[in-house]
Amino acid sequence: MQTIEETELEKELEIPEGEADRTEYFARLAEKRASGQFALSPLNLSDEQRRLYVRETLREDHQFRILNRPEGAQAKFDKLANSVFKFFRGTALLYYRDYAGDDVGLPVVFSIGDIHPENFGVMPNESRAPIFGVNDFDEAYYAPFSWDVKRGSVGFWLAAKENGFKKKKRKKIVKKFVKGYLKGLREFSRNDREKWHQMRMDNSPKMIRKLLKSAMTDREDFLEEYVDLDKARFRPTDEIVPLTSDLEKFQDVMRRYEDENDIPERDHNGGIKVKDVAIKKDSGTASLGLDRYFVLIEGPSKDPTDDIILELKQSRRSALHGLVQGEPGYHDDDHEAGRIARSHAIHLCGGDPYYGKTEIDGKSFLVRERSPYKEGVDLDDLDFKHFKKYASICGLSLAVAHARSDQDEEDMDEEAENLILESIIPDVFVDDVIRFTKVAAKRIKRDYEAFVDDHELGAFQFL
Repeated sequence: MQTIEETELEKELEIPEGEADRTEYFARLAEKRASGQFALSPLNLSDEQRRLYVRETLREDHQFRILNRPEGAQAKFDKLANSVFKFFRGTALLYYRDYAGDDVGLPVVFSIGDIHPENFGVMPNESRAPIFGVNDFDEAYYAPFSWDVKRGSVGFWLAAKENGFKKKKRKKIVKKFVKGYLKGLREFSRNDREKWHQMRMDNSPKMIRKLLKSAMTDREDFLEEYVDLDKARFRPTDEIVPLTSDLEKFQDVMRRYEDENDIPERDHNGGIKVKDVAIKKDSGTASLGLDRYFVLIEGPSKDPTDDIILELKQSRRSALHGLVQGEPGYHDDDHEAGRIARSHAIHLCGGDPYYGKTEIDGKSFLVRERSPYKEGVDLDDLDFKHFKKYASICGLSLAVAHARSDQDEEDMDEEAENLILESIIPDVFVDDVIRFTKVAAKRIKRDYEAFVDDHELGAFQFL
């Protein structure tokens, strides 16, 4: 027989079923918790309630994908079932709703939103040279700086566990990540180096120099992997589906894109010329089930080896939306790709000049160059020494992004790095993050196990 307390607890945790209602519910929850009111979160659910909550949250998060591209949504669910780390990577909404309204009082920055070991890598800068740093801005949003640090720490913990490292070594890896972050903030508070800092071939740690060197693919070889250069057409594969019949439509799309974004004119005399279009299938983890296109455009000369592939990726609302109490009101919510492009411009010094936004059939799309310099560290190949080194480098890269976030924050009357450092006691902060990471990792493992059981039963096939 249920007690009065148990009945009240269930009523307090009764989460609506509709997507809009659930979003509003968690926005109210964030406001309550941030204002100091007693409010129960999904962390307070019983095991059975939590399993049903995980199921409904993943259905809600993927409702559009299931309707839009059911085969892509199914591929993502299959991928999430492969490991705890992949599940963590692809379920940011589930993760962040547990912490709605947390860390109120800490400085709010333009956060990355989805920090983990595989969201750092090589990308092109404005001169088309390879640089290393944060390379995924899809979840960027205004949030306490600690949210990025905590999610990054959980990501390193889970990835290290999959590499076979015991708890003591996982703790040291996470500690290196957090300390690398704080060390970077202290450096930038002294000299403002974040304003021009890039990790390039000439100034990077040995591990990153090696990665940058391996990313230096010959441009012609890269193009020929996707394109028949003689015909200026994409090569059909299981992942590339040509849409040559839509050339005129995409020429209009790219004309609008060029008008609305600051695109380097030196590469396009007379404007962007679209040569071919293709659907790109099966990319990423979080983005599976969303529309994605490759657009082949003419480069600065008539030589086809100068041609450029642009990637157009459908954008969605950040998982952090509505979960930060007192969030600023200028997120470019009417164009989600605009939010992501702005994050790229702020968080990276001199990044990809093609990063921008456009619309296709009323949907928001992020545009970026599909660069030959797309490389990341293979976590499976890292021994303990190099895993710690990599964690420290990623912590520094996150510090760069946060230190640069004050460029877009009108309300900051002090530099972001100073505000962050003044808000914490470093040793206490490091210890708090490590303890948070241990608890969060255990819960994510339980959620993953419940998801796998539901997935095997077919809970995500039909809605």
